[in-house]
This record gives sequence, C-alpha cells and structure tokens, in this order.
Amino acid sequence: MFQNIGEMLLLFWRTIQALPFAWRQRQKTLDQLFEIGNASLLMACILSLFIGGVLALQAGSVLVQRGLGNVIGGMVGVSMAKELGPVMMSILIAGRIGSSMAAEIGSMRAYQEIDALRTMNINPIHYLVLPRLLAIAVALPLLVIFSVMVGWFGGALVSAYNQMIGISFEAYFNNLRQVVDVGDVANGLIKSFVFALVIGVVSCHQGLQTIGGPRGIGRSVTKAVVNSIVLILILDYFLTRILINF
Repeated sequence: MFQNIGEMLLLFWRTIQALPFAWRQRQKTLDQLFEIGNASLLMACILSLFIGGVLALQAGSVLVQRGLGNVIGGMVGVSMAKELGPVMMSILIAGRIGSSMAAEIGSMRAYQEIDALRTMNINPIHYLVLPRLLAIAVALPLLVIFSVMVGWFGGALVSAYNQMIGISFEAYFNNLRQVVDVGDVANGLIKSFVFALVIGVVSCHQGLQTIGGPRGIGRSVTKAVVNSIVLILILDYFLTRILINF
C-alpha cells in the first residue's frame, strides 16, 4: 500500500513538472476533455435530477410534519453543493472515465506500446498522463456545477408536485437563495478538483503498472475504480474537516 502511494505521488510530481509541455498536447487534452465532459452530461443530468428529488422527498416529508417545510430549498441546496454533487459526480467519473483511462493505458503497457514510445524518445507521462490529468481536472468541476444546478431543480420538482410536501417553486428557491452562498459552491468545487486529481493519478498509475494480457488489464481497471472510490470517500472527510473551518 505504501509503495503504491509513493509511486502515485511520484507520478503526480512528474506530471506537475511536465506542465510546461502541456501546449504541445493541447489536441489530446481537448479530446479527453470532450470524452470526460460532454459525453458524461446525460448521465450526470439523470443522476443529479434523481438525487435532488430523493433528497427532497426523504427530508421534505419529515420537515413538513414539523412545520419546517420552507427550509427544504436550503437543505437540498447546501447538501447538493457541498457534499452530494462533488462526491456522486466523482464516483460516476471514477467508474466511467477512470476505468477507461486504466484500460487504455494498461492495454498499451501490456502490448508494449509504451516501450515503443520510449524507443521513439516520447515521454509517456507527457503523451499519456498529462493530457488526461489536465482534462479531468477541468471537466469534473464543471460537471459538478452542472449537476448541482440540476439537483436543485430536481428537488424543486419533487417539493412542488409531491402532495406530502407541497412547497412552491418560489418558496423553494427563495429559501435556497437565503441559505446557499458562494462559499458553499466553492467548497464543492475545491473537493471536486482534488477528487479529479485523485481519479486521474490513480487510474493512470494502475494502467502504467499493468502486467500480463487481458486478465492483467481487467485487474488494473478494477483496482483503479475501487482505489479511486475509496480515496474519494476518505479524502472527503478530511477535506470537509479542513473546509468547514473556513
């Protein structure tokens, strides 16, 4: 475990050192940005809409019974912006994009294409890792903003059209504006940026460490997804402890 952590930190540091060469990889970065961002919008929309709806449904019925129905908007707004939005989107991207990164780089490793890059004097970190890390670091926070807004709308729909709750759109969004501020959204964006780096580094590292044929590739994909999700949930606690003081 400590060896893997050290190797991932070393890979991250080497990628940071490669940032001056990012302009040369701009086309690959844009391709990855499209794959991570645009191609994930539909899933992000569906997931966020129902997360916001379930959140309003679960908490709304309890709050209405206690005469606190007017605070549903703020509760859904803060929960989506600070916690559920960044965490759920990061888990979605870890499963969809992290697995793809690990599989693609792992297949290149298994079939000696990375060795061929080194033979042609092409740095694999510059060519493979840097574009993916830059793309996911930009795309995931943008996806989180989109998912938070869709989640707010999903909560508003359930609050307005569920008979047990019956909170109007106006009352819902008035309370949301009163409770949620820029700091709450920034909190979620900081988390999503850190989670994006974790997903990118873990997935690329597992791909580069692939040994064997198809079985080794499958093992690397599984490790990349599982390790990314575990690290996301662990880091979420510590980031919350740090950010809550600010």
